[in-house]
Amino acid sequence: MKKVLLVGNGAREHAIAQALTKNGRVELTTFAKARNPGIAAVSKDYVIGSLGDFSALLSCAKEIKPDFAVIGPDDPIADGAADALLTLGIHSVAPLKTLARLESSKSFTRDLVEKYNVPGNPIYKVFTHVDEAAIRSFIGELGGEYVVKADGLMGGKGVVVSGEHVKTVEEGIAFAKASIEKFGRVVIEEKFVGQEFSLMSFVDGNTVVDMPVVQDHKRAYEGDTGPNTGGMGTYSDANHSLPFLTEKDVADAHEITVQIMNALKKETGSDYKGIMYGGFIAVKNGVRLIEYNARFGDPEALNVLPLLKTDFVDVCEHIIAGTLSSLTVEFEKKATVCKYLVPNGYPENPCTGEKIQINEDLLNSLNSVDERLVSFYSSVDQRDDGLYLSSSRAIAFVGIADTLVKAEAIAEKACGSVSGPVFHRRDIGTVSLIGQRVNSLKLIRG
Repeated sequence: MKKVLLVGNGAREHAIAQALTKNGRVELTTFAKARNPGIAAVSKDYVIGSLGDFSALLSCAKEIKPDFAVIGPDDPIADGAADALLTLGIHSVAPLKTLARLESSKSFTRDLVEKYNVPGNPIYKVFTHVDEAAIRSFIGELGGEYVVKADGLMGGKGVVVSGEHVKTVEEGIAFAKASIEKFGRVVIEEKFVGQEFSLMSFVDGNTVVDMPVVQDHKRAYEGDTGPNTGGMGTYSDANHSLPFLTEKDVADAHEITVQIMNALKKETGSDYKGIMYGGFIAVKNGVRLIEYNARFGDPEALNVLPLLKTDFVDVCEHIIAGTLSSLTVEFEKKATVCKYLVPNGYPENPCTGEKIQINEDLLNSLNSVDERLVSFYSSVDQRDDGLYLSSSRAIAFVGIADTLVKAEAIAEKACGSVSGPVFHRRDIGTVSLIGQRVNSLKLIRG
């Protein structure tokens, strides 16, 4: 048996825990800030502590002596959890702090892309002090179509887009000022017009192995309206691409990730070992880079990890050893649709502490030989008398089938199994919404 330490307690980590324990080779210990009932069910030990308390993390690691660790969330990765564990000789499937700047510092990534001539960058400028005239002037140069990115982690709230999150230049300048005051710098860049997609890859410092392409839905309400969230759901197609992408689009995104891996090695002298999650956008004349994350996406991990045919333990060990090129990594050729159930009022004023009930018989009925449902717990509180809502996303249901139509139907039926003050986006993965995205990109590309 392998001993593995998992850090984190969201639905992403639930998916990681399931993948690690799938083949019965792992004795799992979880270090988490809260109890996730799904992760707890497959963990031998479950230790509660602050994810930023590395002394507690190291105490846990010293006791269990894991063969390796998998770090899920962005904050501990950015703060150097992999570095801390390495002081005990424990390697992690997560990059070192200097490499995690790929996610934690927007300016670092934009400057890296420019310095090493990696394709995909927008027109951009980094501002390190508040100069309203200079900021206003640069926004004018961009024709008033701009994006402002805080140079640090803000829980998914560090980016505002003109015309979507901010309606006036003054609002954009105000966000830029607040970002400079908090992080010491801000990035302002041109606004891309196109269709976004996520390409996550296993990376060992030498080799990039892609996972199926996924599309996320950040807006809270149907029709892509309402405030941004951590992600209301995702879908991936059976061919591991998306209906609006060409083979060249995916190949170009892959090549950008390969070049970023090599640029990071030149810049830092260290190998990037972990998950590299590229947020890309297909535009009129190709693919552009929106941002990178230094870990699995949530919900994106929930789409791809259940499709992984290769033992995830082997993938992790080859990432750490730098030998991914010698491993054949395979995913099922299935479509997936993920829908998140969230508390009423989410994300701005979520109801909390309310009980929800799940019709397990209905969920079980959705599994057959060729189709299945996978459920992942996120922010829920399991008490003696059942499940209660917290303030964030509660449960994710992933339908897996040969087609998107069938996968969406499974996920939608599963959402109907839960009673209580919750809602979800019914349009995610539907023919109608996907068709709109296909037509939108066709118009952009002429």
